[in-house]
Amino acid sequence: MDGTTTTAETGREGERSQRAVLVGLLGRGIQLSRTPAMHEAEGRAQGLAYVYRLFDTELMGNRAPPIAEIIRFAEFFGFSGFNVTFPYKQEILPLLDGLSQAARRIGAVNTVVLKAGKRFGHNTDVWGFRESFRAGMAGATCDRVLLLGAGGAGAAVAHALLDCGVERLAIADVEPERAGTLVQNLEAGFGAGRAVVVHDLPKAAKAAQGIVNATPVGMAKLPGMPIPADCIEARHWVADIVYFPLETELLRAARRKGCRTLSGEGMAVFQAVRAFELFTGIAPDADRMKAAFAAFTHEPAG
Repeated sequence: MDGTTTTAETGREGERSQRAVLVGLLGRGIQLSRTPAMHEAEGRAQGLAYVYRLFDTELMGNRAPPIAEIIRFAEFFGFSGFNVTFPYKQEILPLLDGLSQAARRIGAVNTVVLKAGKRFGHNTDVWGFRESFRAGMAGATCDRVLLLGAGGAGAAVAHALLDCGVERLAIADVEPERAGTLVQNLEAGFGAGRAVVVHDLPKAAKAAQGIVNATPVGMAKLPGMPIPADCIEARHWVADIVYFPLETELLRAARRKGCRTLSGEGMAVFQAVRAFELFTGIAPDADRMKAAFAAFTHEPAG
């Protein structure tokens, strides 16, 4: 090639630079989310007029509108889609017209694409956590793992952990019936005996090599730890999917004990990479999105 730009190539670049993409994030207590910064930075780099807005139900008054109404708002104003986070990843399912294979298998959605008057649900959390775990916990012993949380994020993490070779997954949740439903789902896909509901956290932690938090406990709006600190031993590896703050109380306690740790950064970046492609049809630069995540600063209001 001689390095010259053809008329067709120039036309394609012109079309991309004029293209507008409007997307958002539906959740509660999400003002510290780094997702808008990642998406908008990558949109600019791709030559798009890319706008990412928050649908934070915590700021919508004492009685926030039903999420069905928020979705209709997004459709009316021409959104290409939106991400979904706590606590709506499962609640949103009946409001969608179709689900990807991953979303159907997991029973939770974190990305909705709005197209041709239809709502299509996807789950990029599984791939996001799996990629983060493989990169950040390579070589970790994971015959037995304790998973805290069986909600939408927990379901995605559970599938990812079993995909990564965890032999037996112990699942604890404040709603034991929800953990039981997840165990049934996992056994249907991975075989009997691969997952079990646990109620005694100290005992379950004692039997595990790794501990993963997939609850919202540890978020800026929900401070604290999902498991007593004395359940954590130096031999454990500990992962958290919470990323605002990036260093949760759980990870801080684990580091003090000498544990190998994994923050929520990797999952947040990789799920966003997949979501960006679903919204735009353009493959993003994962390293660039990671850099945008790392550069983000936001001080809580008030």
